[in-house]
Amino acid sequence: MGNLIKVLGKDLENCPHFFLDFENAQPTEAETAVWNQVSAVLEEAHGILAELQSYNGAGQEIREAIQNPNDLQLQEKAWNAVCPLVAKLKRFYEFSLRLENALRSLLEALTSPPYAPMQHLEREQALAKQFAEILHFTLSFDELKVSISHTLLTLISCGMSSLEAENEVNNEMANRMSLFYAEATPMLKTLSNATTKFVSENKTLPIEDTTDCLSTMACVCRVMLETPEYRCRFTNTDTMLFCMRVMVGVIILYDHVHPVGAFAKTSKIDMKGCIKVLKEQPSNSVEGLLNALRYTTRHLNDDSTSKQIRALLQ
Repeated sequence: MGNLIKVLGKDLENCPHFFLDFENAQPTEAETAVWNQVSAVLEEAHGILAELQSYNGAGQEIREAIQNPNDLQLQEKAWNAVCPLVAKLKRFYEFSLRLENALRSLLEALTSPPYAPMQHLEREQALAKQFAEILHFTLSFDELKVSISHTLLTLISCGMSSLEAENEVNNEMANRMSLFYAEATPMLKTLSNATTKFVSENKTLPIEDTTDCLSTMACVCRVMLETPEYRCRFTNTDTMLFCMRVMVGVIILYDHVHPVGAFAKTSKIDMKGCIKVLKEQPSNSVEGLLNALRYTTRHLNDDSTSKQIRALLQ
């Protein structure tokens, strides 16, 4: 199994537990084609996060231009500030489409016959790591997007006509971008829709193959987070947060794809255990993740969700 080691001495609770080396897994020859395709997308993802972290907006320029409509100098200043930022937002949106295709490639690889999802995760650890990296990027992007969301729609509405005149953004693209950024968690919504579409289009593939892949990954992350002897294997201090983001991401995808969701008693994900692991961490590092479970899942408020789980997320 290489870097994927079965965790022994645990109550399996009908859920497979593994230690997956998110830091060092390397592709085998069989994984290389998909790995190379996804790797190119992930390389771009790192740059996008860096750009979003340094994003300053153009709120001041926009306000001054609106308050002084006859001041041509302020109008030009706002134009020059807004246009490159909207072009950047367009590039982020277009990247979400490439991320969707990368996720599809990974889902196809990790659920294809003749192997079961658990066997795929054992055999194709580098692809499992890339799947985790996509989820990590997605939640990181959406957390950053929330912090600047008050300026985004203003930018889009103010900048579209300008960019349309320069053939940067046509009306259809403007509408798509507006819908994308109007979502509280646009990248996560993209992945949820892509996963649901993957299941609906692959009618010969049992839905359990996809949901078992997701629930297994959730179990992997939970056990690594709650078990000190496995946490101490992490050489990078950021790996704890990486595991938490991945765990939350796969829970949300599972909840969107599985007919009864992640919170039902029949779910293969130990939701109580996952939420407790998050709540044991400093609140400033996990509040965004807890909010993602509260507000971006589909089945939390279903009658089948226990009062205990709802209480944990309050």
